[in-house]
Amino acid sequence: MQTSSRDPETHSPSGVAPQSLELRHLRYFAAVADAGTFTHAAERLFVSQPTLSQQIRRLEQIVGTPLLNRRRDGVRLTAAGTALLETARDVLSAADHAVSQTRQAAGLGRPRLRFVLPPDLPESLAVQTTSRLRSAADAAGVALTWIETALDAEFSPIRQRQADAALGWLTASPGALPAPLEAMSLGEFEPDVWIPSAHPAASRGVIGLDELASLDLIHGPRRASPAVYDRWLAALRAADPRFAFADPPVRHSLPLVLAFAATASRPAAVLTGPTVIAGPPPGVTRLPRPAGTSDMTRVSIAGHPLTATAAVVWHGHLPRPLQQILFDTADRITPPAPAIPQPARPKPRAMALPQSREPPVGTTDS
Repeated sequence: MQTSSRDPETHSPSGVAPQSLELRHLRYFAAVADAGTFTHAAERLFVSQPTLSQQIRRLEQIVGTPLLNRRRDGVRLTAAGTALLETARDVLSAADHAVSQTRQAAGLGRPRLRFVLPPDLPESLAVQTTSRLRSAADAAGVALTWIETALDAEFSPIRQRQADAALGWLTASPGALPAPLEAMSLGEFEPDVWIPSAHPAASRGVIGLDELASLDLIHGPRRASPAVYDRWLAALRAADPRFAFADPPVRHSLPLVLAFAATASRPAAVLTGPTVIAGPPPGVTRLPRPAGTSDMTRVSIAGHPLTATAAVVWHGHLPRPLQQILFDTADRITPPAPAIPQPARPKPRAMALPQSREPPVGTTDS
């Protein structure tokens, strides 16, 4: 009888992963894919680079094909590597949850929810969301880990199982998110726009998108909010194909950015991130202009073409109790007011306002 020359460790007639495949192989592989280089991945894993390289080669021997293309500028996934990465993340996540549930059953720990808060959120929205999420998590005996990082349109940290959920900006409807993401929208927001007070649109309180695209428009940088940046850039390029944002010279504060815009060599405008509810209802007065910005006037964009939808987004494979916490949190969040409450003060010129329910955008007390 003939015997097979195949290595029993690297071949499985049933198609099941061989016994020599270990979780550490998948964990190391995912770390290299995320870091982009063996050096950075080894630093994150606290292992030596030769050890990491050896384990990746062993994984490639087990699956029988290269998973990474080694290049001078880093590594790139092969087609096989791309196919394995998504499954590897699911396996690692399932293993982590299994360990967590086992520890909980033994009274050794609480379930944990890793939640992303990007730095570009309106403070009122971030405060309300974190407050309600903490209350819901405490009531359910769930520990929270907060992660502050920018989010792309695909919510990659969640898809890649580096986080469980996030409060971020949707650039499409919740149903258009890639699987297995799920989302619940909280409201639509738009930016504040500041233009030179000498611009014709300043007296109207409204500027057209084509007019805005003709100015040097300070916004960004892109890394702060890639999804919103790209969506708004596309909208402005529809008005002017040559349009490009100008990065803010500093990000210290809005008044400082406005000061740079007011003293620019050619007309410049400032576009903030999503800060106010899109199309504020009648009777809502926006915040007074920051001190020292008399050369710049706040206006709105005709038709409200630049918007972003705030949403709580989570991974659909989370355990049901954790998903319920997120759903309940989002369900209880009311759209934040478009203006931060200001201390009460006399308004001697109130009678000078136009006879309408909403004063023109850009109207301020002096």
